[in-house]
Amino acid sequence: MPYVTVGKENSGSIEIYYEDHGTGAPVVLIHGYPLSGASWEKQVPVLLEAGHRVITYDRRGFGSSSQPTIGYDYDTFAADLKALVDKLDLHGAVLAGFSMGTGEVTRYLGTYGSDRVTKAALFGPIPPFLLQTEDNPKGVPQSVFDGFMDMIKKDRYAWFKFFFDNFYNVDKLHGTRISDEAWNASFQVAAGASAYATLACVPTWMTDFRADLPKIDVPLLVVQGTEDRILPIDATGRRLPDLVKDIRFIEVEGGPHNIGWTHPDEVNSALMDFLK
Repeated sequence: MPYVTVGKENSGSIEIYYEDHGTGAPVVLIHGYPLSGASWEKQVPVLLEAGHRVITYDRRGFGSSSQPTIGYDYDTFAADLKALVDKLDLHGAVLAGFSMGTGEVTRYLGTYGSDRVTKAALFGPIPPFLLQTEDNPKGVPQSVFDGFMDMIKKDRYAWFKFFFDNFYNVDKLHGTRISDEAWNASFQVAAGASAYATLACVPTWMTDFRADLPKIDVPLLVVQGTEDRILPIDATGRRLPDLVKDIRFIEVEGGPHNIGWTHPDEVNSALMDFLK
């Protein structure tokens, strides 16, 4: 199993697990909370068949990566991504993130630039700024995040039930676009994540990316479901065309947060068309 070492916590190394498949122009896929790189299973085969080199990895605290109690902020997450890009010596890469992974893409480009990157894609984006403030009235109130953290502290497994029901809009899509088995698979992956990371990631959702977005100087694809309950489209995706120079914004009608699973045809078509 390949890893890149990104730091230390006391006597232990912090290692990021990754997978590297195929040849051709590289595409790096960054997963959402609280899943792992394996959650891209409906996109990876399509990219490989199109002749791309496909790299997935697990964010610290999740999947097969180390589970430290430090480094849960977007500066560190972006540095972890950079360590992987540098280790693999990627050039001409496409960075594609889903949900929390869109924060890594945005902060990476805002901090390290696009020397190794040719395009970027955001699915169910967290930018520009999710927290409601005086200068960000379309954001989500602080009390909502506080409530999430209280739920996690009380019973993180019950939190996952609440989260995934809204992640997939189970009340509307159960039996058609999300099966019990797929829902349970997501729950099992989440249950194996670090309890510390499960809680520590919530404050990162309030990161302000507004200073990073104007620095994105590569073509950007944004795809989001119109019924995204995790990251409401009016507070996120629909605001991005005014903040990024070269952007293609696509709405998936009726799509929930994880459109990569529930609406793979629409997502894959948009991504492949963007990569051509």
